[in-house]
Amino acid sequence: MPTPPRAKQVETVRDHHGDRVVDPYEWLRDKSDPEVIAHLEAENAYAEAVTSHLEPLREEIFDEIRSRTQETDLSVPVAYRGWWYYARTFEGKQYATQCRAPVSDPAQRPSLDDGAAPAGEQVLLDGNAEAEGHEFFSLGALEVSDDGARVAYAVDVEGDERFALRVKDIATGEVVDDAVEDIGYGLVWSLDGRYLFYTRVDDAWRPHEVWRHEVGTPVGADVMVFEEPDERFWLGIGSSRDERWMVIQVASKLTSECWLLDAATPLVEPRVVAPRREGVEYDVEPAGDRLLVVHNAGDPDFEVAQAPLDATSPEQWTPWIPPVPGERVLGVEAFAGHAVVSLRRDGLSALRVLRRDEGAPQGFGPAREVRFDEPVYSVSTGNNPAWEATELQVTFESMVTPRTVYDVDVATGALTLLKRQAVLGGYDPAEYEQHREWATAADGTRVPISLVHRRRARPDGTNPGLLYGYGAYEMSMDPYFSVARLSLLDRGFVYAIAHVRGGGEMGRRWYDEGKLAAKPNTFTDFVACADHLVEAGWVHPDRLVAEGGSAGGLLIGAAVNLAPSRFAAVHAAVPFVDALTTILDPSLPLTVPEWEEWGNPLADPEVYAAMKAYTPYENIAPVRYPAILATTSLNDTRVYFVEPAKWVARLRDTVTNDPDERPVLLRTEMVAGHGGKSGRYDAWRQYAWELAFLIDRAGAWEGYRTLT
Repeated sequence: MPTPPRAKQVETVRDHHGDRVVDPYEWLRDKSDPEVIAHLEAENAYAEAVTSHLEPLREEIFDEIRSRTQETDLSVPVAYRGWWYYARTFEGKQYATQCRAPVSDPAQRPSLDDGAAPAGEQVLLDGNAEAEGHEFFSLGALEVSDDGARVAYAVDVEGDERFALRVKDIATGEVVDDAVEDIGYGLVWSLDGRYLFYTRVDDAWRPHEVWRHEVGTPVGADVMVFEEPDERFWLGIGSSRDERWMVIQVASKLTSECWLLDAATPLVEPRVVAPRREGVEYDVEPAGDRLLVVHNAGDPDFEVAQAPLDATSPEQWTPWIPPVPGERVLGVEAFAGHAVVSLRRDGLSALRVLRRDEGAPQGFGPAREVRFDEPVYSVSTGNNPAWEATELQVTFESMVTPRTVYDVDVATGALTLLKRQAVLGGYDPAEYEQHREWATAADGTRVPISLVHRRRARPDGTNPGLLYGYGAYEMSMDPYFSVARLSLLDRGFVYAIAHVRGGGEMGRRWYDEGKLAAKPNTFTDFVACADHLVEAGWVHPDRLVAEGGSAGGLLIGAAVNLAPSRFAAVHAAVPFVDALTTILDPSLPLTVPEWEEWGNPLADPEVYAAMKAYTPYENIAPVRYPAILATTSLNDTRVYFVEPAKWVARLRDTVTNDPDERPVLLRTEMVAGHGGKSGRYDAWRQYAWELAFLIDRAGAWEGYRTLT
């Protein structure tokens, strides 16, 4: 077997609160150092050599993903300003093409007839053409001007989430403006199509400025219209559905503030809707004759208020939808004739539609819920750009039902199926079963688990299993459908999502109980979910593997420190495993805004001690660990590649594994960002590589495949 690379040790001292720590691998941070690049390339070569026997399995999984995918396809066209807007994919091409076609019959959406383009189709942006000559491609925004003549878009070809702004004449395809570089996410047109608003990021990748650019003029003439100096806060921009307003939202983890700018008078100053108040979060939705405000000023799970369009103070807010115990309000979207509220209840997402009724006390009639009859699922609003729409597009999926798009008749609640994701090769959802399980955490808290498997699987203690988790930022890991996951299920896997604390699945309390000093609950919840799968008989104790990415990679690293014998193997993707080092350095991307999530270890010795006690890199034990695969990207600006690189180096120094039996691997994408490979075929190959590693370690490859 090949010999694992050994990173050299260079003493770097960290000294805080009287705690002197020597870090031998901090030198790996400098990606401009040829020795660092050589080390990463050696790690890649080692990972390939150790897993070379899996190449047939990787090809098999890639072929399964591809053969189940409708490669030439059309998204659901959406009517807007006299055009149908949609995306197309083509067999053999990596990226989608954004298109439109004129609306001749509002009741007849465009379709692909024998692969031919819809009549009158115009290409707004061909991702494949934009990506030509580059190993990475991503869009940060794509917006059509109000008159429909131009499209503005933002392109990243490095993976570092800094974008180049381009403006194209749709009729001719000519790029008419490419003056602006290094912008953040989001673009907004002025109503007259003369100006574009965009964001700038600071050295820590924090979006902190909004700028106005007159199309066709030099970037030096651009005007900054808003700046956020507080390093805890970041900002984003968007436009209201009624096209009257640009919305600037400024937020930290605990506090937010919204500003409005009249899109018809782009040279005026924006105005604040309500000045920020520490600990109060709110968002605004312009609703024609009023503002709808989602806020937590009186309830941690939020409520909805109304305010006049010219509101400048929370004293002008009046209650609209009061809080309901057990429900977490997520947001509200307004239309000319109705509004829709997104919320969470019983660990699942939900939607409520309210029709406008001028005779009702609040201007809206009673709510009607959009209902689906599956035990676990995800539902959300879809693409609804038109203010005057009388139908609401929603998307639904579960662990057995592919992504499905419906129109909801606002007047009757009736659902019309628009499109269900095609899964080729004879996929039958009746052959699979999903359900909800509950694990009991160490403190007695019941933790939900979403589970899916082949219907014939039984809790007899023999199955391989994969447990996935995240648990941070109040992000909910809702049940979803995955074509790639079928390659696990059809090899006998039980797949489970652990909805651990730190996420938002069970409301704001669920998040609060998995952050700051309570962060260890996230990790012990995950271990409790792993134990439950084994104790309930769903997974063989020696065939359980686990996976998580980013903050979920921190979860994986902490879980294997807590329970190294529970897992046969783990995959930590772009993992936040050197959390304390990162959160101690305010010059790094996202550190200062993250202090409200993790605490500030620079200022608070108790936070320092708490983070040191759970940070994976600092708590590796000299015992037998699972086989470990860490994956990262060289240009990731959210979790630097150095974190998994250091973690793998220290794991090799510390754990007692036989590297031939339970290897520790690092795989780095040398041109990619936080999301890994950008092209769909490249991404499928990346998935296949990672799944093959886990399938092999769970003993579910050689000679094992569920008969279909």
